[in-house]
Amino acid sequence: MASGLGKKTVLIKKINPQNNFIYLTLALIALLVSSSILPLLENRLIDSLFMGFVTLTLGVCLFSLRFDPQWFRFLLLLLVLWLALNVAHLVFSTLPLEPWMLALNFVFFLSTFKSIAKQILFTDQVTANQIVGSVALFLLLGLVWAFAYLIILQFIPEAFAGIKSQSWVNNFSHIAYFSFVTLTTLGYGDISPITPLSQVLTYLEAIAGLFYMAIVVSSLVSAHIAHKGNQNA
Repeated sequence: MASGLGKKTVLIKKINPQNNFIYLTLALIALLVSSSILPLLENRLIDSLFMGFVTLTLGVCLFSLRFDPQWFRFLLLLLVLWLALNVAHLVFSTLPLEPWMLALNFVFFLSTFKSIAKQILFTDQVTANQIVGSVALFLLLGLVWAFAYLIILQFIPEAFAGIKSQSWVNNFSHIAYFSFVTLTTLGYGDISPITPLSQVLTYLEAIAGLFYMAIVVSSLVSAHIAHKGNQNA
């Protein structure tokens, strides 16, 4: 037990302001990859394993942003609430807790996005960590919209053509795929919004994806030019 705690402490200490976005990005990628692999397992294992991956991802996000005290305290509160909801879901499986769990994930990833954006967009120099952070921002943007779509599906199961009416855990990989296809404006059409609310959110995500590239790239380029100018002055 002590050995396990010691390893966790060492990992947390390894996360610093020079590499925190790298750990965060890897955790987000692991979450997305795991969501596509877990459906291959037995149904009874999917829920618990995926919840474990989500909890691990939230934990890495939390400790990656511990250098921003304001957001760290807020995200810590959200993580505690997430753990409490998981316990309640296990003990009281008949309670309708899924909308609350989805809303909490939506707020958590949106808050993480805002914290990272503040550190990347308002900087005076560009580092490898910040470049990786811009990738994390893009992944978070897709995840925020994915959870928004999942919340809609909780109340309007027919909101998307090509998506079955099943638990959000089983639908996560499909809706995440749709979110990133929309964010990159690929628009394959195998999944499509068919209600006004889902259609509005879909084209808003496409707009956000286009503006993200313009804003983040221009911000990083401007910061790099400014930093070079200061060095040459």
